[in-house]
Amino acid sequence: MTSRVEDEKTSNPGASERLDDVVIRFAGDSGDGMQLTGTQFTNTSALLGNDLSTLPDFPAEIRAPAGTLPGVSAFQVRIADYDIHTPGDAPDVLIAMNPAALKKNIGELKPNGVVIVNTDEFTVRNFKKAKIEQDPLEDGSLDGYRLFKAQITTLTRRTLEDSGLDTKTVDRCKNFFALGMVYWLFSRPMENTEAWLHQKFARKPELAEANVKAMKAGWNFCDITQLFQVRYEVDPAQLPPGTYRNVHGNTSLALGLVAASRRSGLPLFLGAYPITPASDLLHELASHKTFGVTTFQAEDEIAAVCAAIGASFGGSLAITASSGPGIALKSEAMNLAMMVELPMVVCNIQRAGPSTGMPTKTEQSDLLQMMFGRNGEAPLPILAAASPKDCFAIGIEACRIALKYMVPVVILSDGYIASGSEPWRLPEIESLPDLRMDFRTDPENFAPYQREEDTLARPWAIPGTPGLEHRLGGIEKAEGSGNVSYDPANHAKMTWLREEKVARIANDIPPAEVDGEASGKLLILGWGSTEGALTGAVNLARRQGLTVSRLHLRHLNPFPANLGEVLAGFERVLLPEMNTGQLALLLRARYLKDIETFAKVEGRPFSRNEILEKIQQILEADSHVN
Repeated sequence: MTSRVEDEKTSNPGASERLDDVVIRFAGDSGDGMQLTGTQFTNTSALLGNDLSTLPDFPAEIRAPAGTLPGVSAFQVRIADYDIHTPGDAPDVLIAMNPAALKKNIGELKPNGVVIVNTDEFTVRNFKKAKIEQDPLEDGSLDGYRLFKAQITTLTRRTLEDSGLDTKTVDRCKNFFALGMVYWLFSRPMENTEAWLHQKFARKPELAEANVKAMKAGWNFCDITQLFQVRYEVDPAQLPPGTYRNVHGNTSLALGLVAASRRSGLPLFLGAYPITPASDLLHELASHKTFGVTTFQAEDEIAAVCAAIGASFGGSLAITASSGPGIALKSEAMNLAMMVELPMVVCNIQRAGPSTGMPTKTEQSDLLQMMFGRNGEAPLPILAAASPKDCFAIGIEACRIALKYMVPVVILSDGYIASGSEPWRLPEIESLPDLRMDFRTDPENFAPYQREEDTLARPWAIPGTPGLEHRLGGIEKAEGSGNVSYDPANHAKMTWLREEKVARIANDIPPAEVDGEASGKLLILGWGSTEGALTGAVNLARRQGLTVSRLHLRHLNPFPANLGEVLAGFERVLLPEMNTGQLALLLRARYLKDIETFAKVEGRPFSRNEILEKIQQILEADSHVN
């Protein structure tokens, strides 16, 4: 914990220590409510004005045996009084609700970090489940940490012994007892969570009251017993003025798509099939029917994307969403949308693969799939969100390109972005782009594949418009008329036209802007969710006196028009990716520039220190050579 000590008498009960930032990890069994507990702590901290970043870590198995390592669920949140970019490399505080949670997470806790354990769960039976041979609370293995023991289960039962609830229901409240303890430790108010509980369990007020009572009991336990010798405070961050809300990546993306629908005047249609970690996009959009949003949960991925194509043909702003395995099933229909040149947005919320892979873990390994995972020459524009709040802007940008160029557009997000959260400043409506466009209504000289001179977009003619009757299908189209054509010369021409249409988008996107020196020895290049770790690492490197520049790409096909010139200005380019080097492969082929790959395929995001150490190694090696 980075701190400024406000009261040096920290050995006295109630002493207060002010922190610049702190990383807290809640960990327990998948049924212990750790995601809910972490989310409530996050929301309360957001209301207090802290900058924050979160990293939920879900177990991949839906019903892993209770108390086992595969069943551990964790939620990490970092709060700070300044602008931060990552959820932290390692926790300062670990709340472990059982031995498995302790074993799985203790190795990442910072030296002298705080460990809070629920001693009721530290039994011989649970040690066996977690494959622990000796009691870690007694064998000295935790001597390097500040260990705090509490009988959380027992205390929760005592608190609710007169509630009339059964023991199983009472035990489910122990996460709020733990939350109350952490609220006390970090000087957080409980009112927001209390109000949320009463709203959440409005139809079951006895459950709301039980959880509120347990939370207050956890607070009072710390206050009365003096378990902790010091309390911590984190001031609000000095963020730009405005109205903020804490937003998850999938929520942010959904709101961006709704905003694009409103700014274009088109009804929004989502065709999707549930899949982790994309399902929350479907859930969020389903709650916005009042804004003209239609959501269709299809029987499979193919039906979902085909329904979206039909909606686009009928004049809707069409969206489909999935993860890598689902995108594989959608690929033929995506080719159809490309062939018939209809606007559609395909959201790929990436997860670790291949095949089913690790459904709840993150990766950036679908880039080549989105570039080339269709038969024939089938180029599509590809955009990548950089953070949870950036998903809003990426959603609007994807819709802008799709509508202007009459083309399906791909959005790449990932599980880290989708489930993570951060403060997002609500934009002014007037600052959002005007996406209104006109459908073709004049039948004079109409041809389905006549093109705009600058964008090469064909007209969007809604079925049923008199005089604009036309056919669409997946067989090659004749230029202009759109009739079926097997003519070799026409096929070549249409192939090049479709490619040129995507290529021209490069003239309609912002140029690549380097953070730091525009040329020099080392450029750190990134895309997608690596932005936070790269930004933090480069900032630290500069504070250490190292000269390093940074560039983050949001448009991956086509690339910004000036990207080749930027890359040529640096002696070395390092590209960290959560894959084996997919973007590096594309850049080497396009610009004949040596791009150094820094690959990570562990299902976990890069840490700031991993990037910093790599920067130090490169610059130190170069200094010895020179």
